[in-house]
Amino acid sequence: MSFPSFPLNNGMDMPGLGIGCWMGYVGKGEDPGVTKMVSDALKVGYRHIDTVSYRNERAVGIAIRESGIQREDIFVTTKLTSEDHGRVSEALQKSLGNLSLDYIDLFLMHWPQTLKDNGDAIQPNESPTFVDTWKDMENLLSTGKVKGIGVSNFSVKNLEVLLKEAKVVPAVNQVELHPLLPQLALLSFCSTQGIRLTAYTPLGKYKPVLIQHQFLQGIVESREKDGEPVTPSQGLLSWSAAKGIVVVPKCRDVERMKENMKYIRLTPAEISALDEIHKAHGMHRSVCGFHTKVRDGKTGQETGGCFGWTYEDLGWDMKEGGIIW
Repeated sequence: MSFPSFPLNNGMDMPGLGIGCWMGYVGKGEDPGVTKMVSDALKVGYRHIDTVSYRNERAVGIAIRESGIQREDIFVTTKLTSEDHGRVSEALQKSLGNLSLDYIDLFLMHWPQTLKDNGDAIQPNESPTFVDTWKDMENLLSTGKVKGIGVSNFSVKNLEVLLKEAKVVPAVNQVELHPLLPQLALLSFCSTQGIRLTAYTPLGKYKPVLIQHQFLQGIVESREKDGEPVTPSQGLLSWSAAKGIVVVPKCRDVERMKENMKYIRLTPAEISALDEIHKAHGMHRSVCGFHTKVRDGKTGQETGGCFGWTYEDLGWDMKEGGIIW
């Protein structure tokens, strides 16, 4: 069974499975491996490409042009960087040029914080705030250059702030999400607001603590006994999709791309088992490497955070060394 598409609050349908394109880069410029990866994905049937506005848009654009597939048959997501919060229209135009496209299906604010050109973050109440940036993004919808807008890495706390001022409800919120960080409260909130969640790192970066977990392996083994072989990746991606969550795993291997395209209809018991993984002591965690120590602008004390904002600024509460959104 293939992955379903999911409706967005703007009337569009979004393919439930995409290929994530942030794979790093080689030396200066863009990684030619990204072009090959996207080309391979399109050849085997992917029709959702998730990229970001620095380092790989040109590589993605080459693959799209060379694919011979009609533009309207490919759903393209790219993102506004934190450095471009004060120049939204210009950033969009640059992305369109990099991709060699006339429009983007979904344009996301990559992070809520604004970064100066030197990489320093401004404080949450300084201009441009993410509300200011969102209002500029709303104006893009009338240009025909974007079909939908959304956010990424937003917590319930910051979504509540945004929604009080927004004229347009974000179509999507893209976040880290997997059974070690299932985002159940965020999913519930977004569902009530009509915001579709997209999961980056839906495979938990293939960390052994997740892939080798007895609950996931139990699903794999029981399905194999029943004559319906399932891989750990298929189980994890299908777990997200069963909750209405779009997944954009990163993958260079063609055979694994094909493997990831198979949607497995998990039973309620199997879904519940994966829901339980993060509840064990020490299991609830982020697998991403963007966590750092930052200085709290209110107290001057060093504390945990990401890209210059504290966890409090981001709306992330820390428990047992993990992140609970």
